[in-house]
Amino acid sequence: MCGIIGIVGRPGSHVNQALYDGLTVLQHRGQDAAGIMTEWNEKFNLRKGNGLVSDVFYKRHMQKLLGHIGIGHVRYPTAGSSSTAEAQPFYVNSPYGLALAHNGNLTNNNEIANKLVTEHRRHVNTTSDSEVLLNHLAVQLDLLSDQMSIGGEPFLDVDSFFNARKKVN
Repeated sequence: MCGIIGIVGRPGSHVNQALYDGLTVLQHRGQDAAGIMTEWNEKFNLRKGNGLVSDVFYKRHMQKLLGHIGIGHVRYPTAGSSSTAEAQPFYVNSPYGLALAHNGNLTNNNEIANKLVTEHRRHVNTTSDSEVLLNHLAVQLDLLSDQMSIGGEPFLDVDSFFNARKKVN
């Protein structure tokens, strides 16, 4: 059991405090670790660690978690270890930068992890099935991004996405 929150606010606003408050309310869902990731100016900002929400985030951390888009996670470990490295959200750089907060278990975690390493040359840093899931998603998006479309338009057109965001901001 874990707690997950995601917020998309108005451009120019910051969701860090709302994410913190939401995780505090969800604290009963996991007390092992907490994490928040936001996006601002095309950069991800991440803070995560072991312990309660109030133990992981101090004022100095919150001031760096700027952005109007963010996800948060409180962890109750059901798989993997209790290492700080397994606190979520997880992030991968390719394709385009992806972050994931996950609640659940992959029953075929070892099989997928082995395939990621041997066939797709991905490096998995932890024993967390959530990190495996994120890397598997990244591989699939990368393989399929040229084939996916909605109404003839590319499903994942990063240049158009960032250009549209710049016009809104």
